[in-house]
Amino acid sequence: MRKLALVALLVAPAGPSLVAQDPFQRCMTPDSVAVSGNKRVASQTILADAAIAAGVPLNFPTVQRAIKTVFQSGQFDWVDVACVVTDSTPPLAIFVIKVVERPMLESVDVAGTSAVSRNSVRDRVDLLIARPVDPAQVARAVQRIDSLYQAAGYLARIRPETTLADSGGRASILFRVDEGHRLAISGIRVQGNDALSAKAIVGTMQTKPEGFFWWQRGEYDPEKYAQDLGEKLPTLYFARGYIDFQVVKDTLRVDRERGKALVDLQVREGPQYRVGSFEVSGNKRFSSEDVNRLYPFANQSPSLPQRIAGFVRRRPVATNVFDQTRWEDATRKYREAMANLGYIYAQVRPVEDRQQSDSGARVNLRWDVQEGSPAIVNRVEIAGNDYTSETCIRDQLVLIPGDVFSQERLIRSYQSIKNLGFFEDPLPLPETRQANEQGDVDIIFKVKEKRTGNVNFGASMGQGTGLGGFIGLDQPNLMGKCKRGSLNWQYGRYINDFSLTYTDPSVRQSQVSGSVTAYRSQSRYTIADLGQVTRVGGQLRVGLPFLNSRWTRVALSYGAERVRYGGEGLLGSVTTDNCAGCFRSTFGLDVARDTRIEMPFPSDGTLQSVGAQFNGGPLGGSASFQRYTTEFRTFATLHKFGEGRGSPSQIKLVAGLSQRAGMVAGNAGPFFSSQEFAMGGVQYGEPLRGYPEFSITPLGYNPNTSTNAAVRGSFGNAFFSATAEIGVRFSQQLYVNTFFEAGNLWQHPRDFNPTRLFRGTGVGVSVITPLGPLGLDWALGLDRVDFNGRPDPKWQIHFRLGQFFN
Repeated sequence: MRKLALVALLVAPAGPSLVAQDPFQRCMTPDSVAVSGNKRVASQTILADAAIAAGVPLNFPTVQRAIKTVFQSGQFDWVDVACVVTDSTPPLAIFVIKVVERPMLESVDVAGTSAVSRNSVRDRVDLLIARPVDPAQVARAVQRIDSLYQAAGYLARIRPETTLADSGGRASILFRVDEGHRLAISGIRVQGNDALSAKAIVGTMQTKPEGFFWWQRGEYDPEKYAQDLGEKLPTLYFARGYIDFQVVKDTLRVDRERGKALVDLQVREGPQYRVGSFEVSGNKRFSSEDVNRLYPFANQSPSLPQRIAGFVRRRPVATNVFDQTRWEDATRKYREAMANLGYIYAQVRPVEDRQQSDSGARVNLRWDVQEGSPAIVNRVEIAGNDYTSETCIRDQLVLIPGDVFSQERLIRSYQSIKNLGFFEDPLPLPETRQANEQGDVDIIFKVKEKRTGNVNFGASMGQGTGLGGFIGLDQPNLMGKCKRGSLNWQYGRYINDFSLTYTDPSVRQSQVSGSVTAYRSQSRYTIADLGQVTRVGGQLRVGLPFLNSRWTRVALSYGAERVRYGGEGLLGSVTTDNCAGCFRSTFGLDVARDTRIEMPFPSDGTLQSVGAQFNGGPLGGSASFQRYTTEFRTFATLHKFGEGRGSPSQIKLVAGLSQRAGMVAGNAGPFFSSQEFAMGGVQYGEPLRGYPEFSITPLGYNPNTSTNAAVRGSFGNAFFSATAEIGVRFSQQLYVNTFFEAGNLWQHPRDFNPTRLFRGTGVGVSVITPLGPLGLDWALGLDRVDFNGRPDPKWQIHFRLGQFFN
């Protein structure tokens, strides 16, 4: 606000009669009071605010107070006063209040926003429409916008632009934002650190200074910086026994001209605590031995890397150092162990008694336990299943009413329901509520149905199939009772396959499962000179629990197949028994244990299976042989991204190992193309990515193998393959991985040599679509050779339809 002094004498140039008067005395007691310059605000309002009346003597404080009061009304940009003495007889003194009105605010807008949303910036402007424009409020809005950008790590420049209309009566204000670049951290300086180097401290922070390479931009993120100070650095020190660690002061020194900032950190490390005594009180359910197994600091001794580091640094290795992270993790495991036994209301309170003496700092540890009584499952409710029968869902539960509550079995039930694949992903975690005063619990599973059946058709292009088409009908949840039915017809240049399958996982609501399959397969791709091969057959399979285990099942099967060779071909005239319609009768026995979760892209669990098929002999048929296969797959989650612990919608980094092996004992005769083993590619036989179909033979890699052709020598009686992979499981529909695998094929099981394997590595993506599972792999065959036997590694793309390596 600008204060203006009273002009007590202002002689009008109209006439000389004013000179004969005493103008000063006239102005001290004005004859009238007037207002000039106002258009919007009424003169009476201004006069009432000024509180100056005609005939009332004036003084300097009175005039100053009048100016201040009128200006504080917020209606004016400028306020002044003057005294005019007329040339009338007698002369009259007129006290004039001069004002310049502020324009009325018509609209407010922002422009130039990108890194911060426009609405967020607009919300920082608290100017009222249809009110006079207050420069102080405009400046305050600029400061609020600037603070918003500073919180986001930007040194923005905000310029208000005013547009006047109606001769200055109305105004529109546009806040134009120049966001500039994100504030860059030029360096981090640490003071007060002795136990840990500044490099180790900065290395654990998410906020890092800019560097030489383009990805080392050093961008400042306030949220990450706050997380560094509040979580990362304390966790780093707490894990090394410095549990009194504090960040005493942090300063961000900003150079707005260069857009750089220097971070100054001052820390207080405190002493390093070692573990003292340990005790537990109130435990009745767990014995002392059980508790000691959970205690993380029993029998501590320095590891080999610690010994080497101590020798290099010439410092004694600190032993029995207290680790806050391990202590908290052990406390969590104690609570989970209690919950798995039904003690969901148990309280485990960790106590840390810190003591310092001349001999050093120690922390005595104690668990104070209040166990209470175990909770019993009162009811299990399932909500949201409009189509799928409740019985079908309840068959997946391993925790039922009347059981002692177990957190582990509750999660396993949740995973089994999720594995059905009938409900939308992510499936909400189960809810629990107290059922009665005794502490029993009700469990509620909430599901949301999704479309499970598929009718699909179209054209396809695949390795070995050429250009063709497919028609399929697949319903994994027939009549909402978890029964599966599928009908598939795939045809093309080289194949014409038809199959029909019906599977019942619980025959007559029992633990017995059953499956019936019928098929007709017509192969037109060249195998030696066989010409066209037609296979017609079916299989009946019955499964039941093995030794009452929920995850292990044994299956018995019987199958029959007839094979016929047609068209011109060398083997058409030289088959050993002039087989015009060879028949195979087979009995199978399989044992499998499957604990995998989150199918079809598992994130945890193991699959172990052993299978045996007995063909011919007492069963009759054109050939007598046995076929044995074994498979092992295991998966583990390495890291979780996204929401909090236990969230069903997390992105997961998964590691997987798998192994397959098989052998044929006896002579498969005319059934060699389907019963012996082939390797290479992904469509036929045993997959080995990076190599063409049928290219891995008992004699080694065959560079002459074309995409859709094989020779009799491409088949062997024994194989082995192994795969290691690291993948990212984005959801139940998308999985991306990198893999390394190796395998080989031998003519006889006795030729097996695990040191001679063909290797492949690459990347792949798998997705679940309305047309079924689709996969694409890009792999490098490391041990491929050219026609002259010289190393010739090559990349190859593989397209997969309807099958995954899980």
